[in-house]
Amino acid sequence: MRLRRDYRRATQCDLLCVDAEGRRQHAARGDRSGPPWKACAASLRRTLDEALRWGEPCIQVGPEDRLIWGVPIMHNAQVLGGLVAVGPRLTTAPARSPAIRKACSALLDLAIRHHVTNAAHLTLRREHTERERRRAVALHSLKDGGYDSIRAIYLREEPGLLAAIKSGERPAAREIINRVLVGIYHLGRHRLELVKSFVLELVVMMCRTAVEAGGEPAELLGANYESLSAVAAIQDEEPLCHWLTDMLERLMDGIRDNRKYPNTVLLKNGLRYMETHLHEEIGRDDAAKAACLSPSHFSRLLKEQTGQTFTETLNRLRVNKARELLARSDRPILAVALDCGFCDQSWFTKVFRKATGLTPGEYRERHPFALPPASP
Repeated sequence: MRLRRDYRRATQCDLLCVDAEGRRQHAARGDRSGPPWKACAASLRRTLDEALRWGEPCIQVGPEDRLIWGVPIMHNAQVLGGLVAVGPRLTTAPARSPAIRKACSALLDLAIRHHVTNAAHLTLRREHTERERRRAVALHSLKDGGYDSIRAIYLREEPGLLAAIKSGERPAAREIINRVLVGIYHLGRHRLELVKSFVLELVVMMCRTAVEAGGEPAELLGANYESLSAVAAIQDEEPLCHWLTDMLERLMDGIRDNRKYPNTVLLKNGLRYMETHLHEEIGRDDAAKAACLSPSHFSRLLKEQTGQTFTETLNRLRVNKARELLARSDRPILAVALDCGFCDQSWFTKVFRKATGLTPGEYRERHPFALPPASP
């Protein structure tokens, strides 16, 4: 009675309690207690069956043309009965109106909150239904696309998938994965090993893209290694489908978690890249990409943290490296300049003098290279 009272207060709709066969257990209010509602067990049971099938309340038309929807009362996977809401007549309220959809969601939330249904089981049913819907859409798209080989599907869909992974657009990536799977299964029937080979090729590309997008390389490479043994043990299409979608979720989670790092951590990744590649011709975009930041954001953070622009920071790192080489080795000055990323000795001298007040030659004279003692 409490559930019925709470639901009526929230939605202005009556709530019936029925057994597993759809027989009412409590009387409803008003004109809903008459003969039409006493003889509608089949209609009420169908409402519960549809809710169990789809994992959520499904709107039906009951006696007196009233809209009804319900949720099953469950113990584990066993249906004991159900709660069925009685709404307005179809002539006064469209079945897809916002108010009716809101009332359906409210009934499911109420049943879950009071632990009278199996929320996990209904969630699995909803996920299964959504997978089947996406598979049907993908199969229709496949037929329209005129693909004649697995390779054609792979080449067509791969760029969009990798772009979605890199930008963190999880729903778009899921849709593309589903289309790829449907296409591969449709064209690769009874050739599971061939399907596996294309799936593994796709995973390698996905992992590489995830690393480029900011995922932790060691973690993602570990997941990639695990995938090889996992796929080898799969002997059916359905587990392979679940495995690939799980792999996508892990990759997307890895990108998301790494992007949650503080900006200072990301900036350090960019600086570490600059230090490692200072002997090369690198630009701001290269360092920003290593930091998983946009170029403008990277420049702004660099200025805030160091007070220097990208070029100033790169020159500082190169000069510091040059000072170390001048003081600890007897390499020619031109060789030191090239090792530190300067294109010629003249430009190296100009930048070095501006930073230290000395030319490279003067700096070496003040920090003479000490040869190791001769062996006795």
